[in-house]
Amino acid sequence: MNLRVMCARSMTSAVNALAEKFRRATRQELDITFGTVGALQGKLAAGETADVLILGSSAIAKLAPSGAVVAGSAKDIARTSIGVAVRAGAPAPDISTAAAFEQALRGARAIAFSDAAVGGSAGVHLAALWGRMGLADEIARKGMPQQSGGEVASRVAEGKADLGLTLIAEIVPIAGTRVIGKLPPPFGNDTTYTAGISSSCTDRAAAAGFIAALADPAERDVWTAAGFDWVG
Repeated sequence: MNLRVMCARSMTSAVNALAEKFRRATRQELDITFGTVGALQGKLAAGETADVLILGSSAIAKLAPSGAVVAGSAKDIARTSIGVAVRAGAPAPDISTAAAFEQALRGARAIAFSDAAVGGSAGVHLAALWGRMGLADEIARKGMPQQSGGEVASRVAEGKADLGLTLIAEIVPIAGTRVIGKLPPPFGNDTTYTAGISSSCTDRAAAAGFIAALADPAERDVWTAAGFDWVG
């Protein structure tokens, strides 16, 4: 029987690589659904089920009291942050301080970023940030909201946007871009992803084995290469 997994979309590259390794080692087949945390929460609320859930730590914490996640099964896997991307070879603006970051945004011709309407953590954070910074009107004029972090990075690689803001893990796989840094304090946002066994899982040993494979210290480099900080 396939092990069904719901997983945050920004983890696609690393999780697919480690899932293939897990398949070869155990002969356990996996059926992985990737999506924004908001979209996956919607699927769960609509009655869809999975054996393993890999979501933002806050989302897993909200599921725990209802018994939707097996008690004691939750394990932090990796952490990523919202970063700023420019086109490969392009000069990098200073984003080291709050004031410099604001100037970089004001000086950009066009800015691509994750769309909050999709339900991803980066988009939701950025939508609130524009208001905090007093840049809502500026962003409305030159902002380019995108459906995924990969699309954000692609707009930068194509030269359609001077800056791209989304999770670093979604920028790294896109050729033609480079990450120039995280959002400076106090604007930064880190997302820790946590895996847990769903209470509907019928093969908890297999589910626990897969979670252990993701959190294996030997796989630290896989997570780092994909734009994450390993916290397993």
